[in-house]
Amino acid sequence: MAETDDTNPVLNPAMPEPGHLEAVAPLIRRRVAGNRGPFTATGTCTYVVGRDRVAVIDPGPDDPAHLDGLLADLSGETVEAILVTHTHRDHSPGARRLKEATGAPILGCGPHRAARPLGEGETPALDASADREHRPDREMAEGDTVTGPGWTLTAVETPGHTMNHLAFAFPEADALFSGDHVMAWSTTVVAPPDGQMRAYMDSLDKLRARGEATYWPGHGGPVRDPNRFVRGLAGHRRQREAGIRNRLAAGDERIAEIVAAVYQGLDPRLRGAAALSVFAHLEDLVSRGLAQSDGPPLLHSRYFAASAKFDTSSR
Repeated sequence: MAETDDTNPVLNPAMPEPGHLEAVAPLIRRRVAGNRGPFTATGTCTYVVGRDRVAVIDPGPDDPAHLDGLLADLSGETVEAILVTHTHRDHSPGARRLKEATGAPILGCGPHRAARPLGEGETPALDASADREHRPDREMAEGDTVTGPGWTLTAVETPGHTMNHLAFAFPEADALFSGDHVMAWSTTVVAPPDGQMRAYMDSLDKLRARGEATYWPGHGGPVRDPNRFVRGLAGHRRQREAGIRNRLAAGDERIAEIVAAVYQGLDPRLRGAAALSVFAHLEDLVSRGLAQSDGPPLLHSRYFAASAKFDTSSR
């Protein structure tokens, strides 16, 4: 799921189209679901790894047309495993439908879990995209593997976008299936309470220490120079954090004020997501002592520069 803007200079405009299974690399095929939108690009990328006896990564939303098309594409082949990167509704619900059709086990991320409980005054709408019905047959943790003829997929824990997010390394192709943690078409939304900015940034650092040549993301085209790309994503986040701190120093107290200042020209459909991204940065800043809030940091709280004097009586 994308963040909110197209201002990151490292983004790759190449976009795959939905509706057919295409070979994108030796032993990797991709079919894009028909859930095009402002947060999903041309749709969720479902990947097929191997030939004849295959693994399917992120079957996508509960979309019969997408799953029926995928099954037709794989006629004569055996689905050995269904892997899921994380529990958002555009990635994991299709796994259950695919399991019913093939009998293959669901592996990968565990049940949905948030970074923290809902705070006072917060509603479940903050994490409405969560798939709370997901229950894998086998939950994978860091370093766990699943294998088939000519392929190995190894779990890499990458919390942040969601706290159960996994990427999958594919050493035979020198590749990583990066889910929504790293995407080539947009930056990633980190929205409390589902996600956490500190975990997201730590996971970016973790990926920078790896050596895969290509990332295959949950939306959009491939990332061809991952080390440079991930470095750019981290820099973009640091710039966003600096912009938010500047707005606090200028006297902005409410998230809506900060969004209006730092996301100028934003598509109105994306204002809610922008607010959640700013909120994630503010939570992190407060936890690090670089900002203050008039009580627990919440979406409706007032925020201040770390050195500011403030009055909580109007809260």
